[in-house]
Amino acid sequence: MAFYEKRESKALLPYEKFLKMGPESLTEEELLAIILRTGTKRLSALDLAGRILELPATGVGGLNALHHLSVKELMEIPGIGEVKAVKLKCISELAVRMASQKAKQSLRFENPGTVAAYFMEEMRHKEKEEIFLLSLDNRLQLIEKYVLSVGTVNAALLSPREVFVHACQRKATFIMLLHNHPGGDSHASAADIQITRQIKEAGEILGINLMDHIIIGNGNYYSMKENGLL
Repeated sequence: MAFYEKRESKALLPYEKFLKMGPESLTEEELLAIILRTGTKRLSALDLAGRILELPATGVGGLNALHHLSVKELMEIPGIGEVKAVKLKCISELAVRMASQKAKQSLRFENPGTVAAYFMEEMRHKEKEEIFLLSLDNRLQLIEKYVLSVGTVNAALLSPREVFVHACQRKATFIMLLHNHPGGDSHASAADIQITRQIKEAGEILGINLMDHIIIGNGNYYSMKENGLL
């Protein structure tokens, strides 16, 4: 019992540190410990937080591992029940939404960098390739974001026909394509470049301009427009 009390008193330190010095003074481990509140008989909340941060998830460690771990996987950690697991997943979702909200303030569809920044947190943690179609009006305002395809770890199907069927239904004047590379490297493949050129040519015939095809990596992006491919 003495051991348990000693470890629990140590777990209170991050909370006290927060009150005295503010959240910026806390380590990632201490921040998680405050969220977890309690540990187990053998592990304090601080110890438990440390174990979570050490978990490898698709080659990613630290806080970003929370994006890749499911509730079920988190519950396999001793001391993490359903309530704690749900809290941790909510934190990762809040992080994505806060990053997107901040990036939205400077979002300009004619500027590839601002588009990549806006969708970065939503797409960089996905474990399968997904292709988004952005339908825009003649003022470059977003009409709709539509998921065209969900593929595998290294590939997703992209059909020019589906792109323009959907764009015409939404009465789009301009379109943009985005997809992610789960491996983290955003550079375009030969297949990416070939299909992009096909869609560009089809769009010119239909009067729907392909503004860009942006590939999202892990904290980096590749714009076909910026690289002179459109």
